[in-house]
Amino acid sequence: MYKAIIFDLDGTLLDTIGDLSAAADATLRALGYPTHTVEEYKRMVGNGVPKLIERFLPPQHRDEETRRRAAGIFFPYYDAHKEDTTAPYPGIPELLAALQGRGVKLGVVSNKEHTLTQSVIAHYFPDTFDAVAGHTLGTPAKPDPRLVNGMRAAFGLAPGEVLYVGDSDVDIETAHNAQLAACGVLWGFRTEAELRAAGAEFLVHTPEEIGNL
Repeated sequence: MYKAIIFDLDGTLLDTIGDLSAAADATLRALGYPTHTVEEYKRMVGNGVPKLIERFLPPQHRDEETRRRAAGIFFPYYDAHKEDTTAPYPGIPELLAALQGRGVKLGVVSNKEHTLTQSVIAHYFPDTFDAVAGHTLGTPAKPDPRLVNGMRAAFGLAPGEVLYVGDSDVDIETAHNAQLAACGVLWGFRTEAELRAAGAEFLVHTPEEIGNL
């Protein structure tokens, strides 16, 4: 039995794509560039906001200065609108409550900026997680295992006692880089084929199935 579960955030615990898409579209409109569909944004997220900005900008406008200008628009807009449509996926609050009741340690490791990750978790899941870590600019993002390794060590657990749960190939690679089993969720932003190809040990259709692991 796993003694701890470390979760990805966007696309795993929270459906954030609407607010991320709106912030990206607002940024592109402000810069005079074409916008994208929600389905297109689903393929752009997963590696942190700087990489998202690079991906949604037109290929011929991904220079450092344009990315800096885009970030200056995106971050304030998203911070002001990050709770407009974002919500936990159905069954997630019940899963987390059940895991807490069983004494399972709970963590979050996200490529979302660290302070923003903490803010979002405090808003949607107060008093739920034992540890929360987001990305700090200038440091490696997932699939680098540094944050996951640090959290597991802080829990005082061996790799075989911790499960990592996420919705993308980045998450599966992160888990494997940290020598953890990986559980791919099929309600997130990416496809079953992607998760299978990445080598997920488990695939789940509902949060309840995570509890059964």
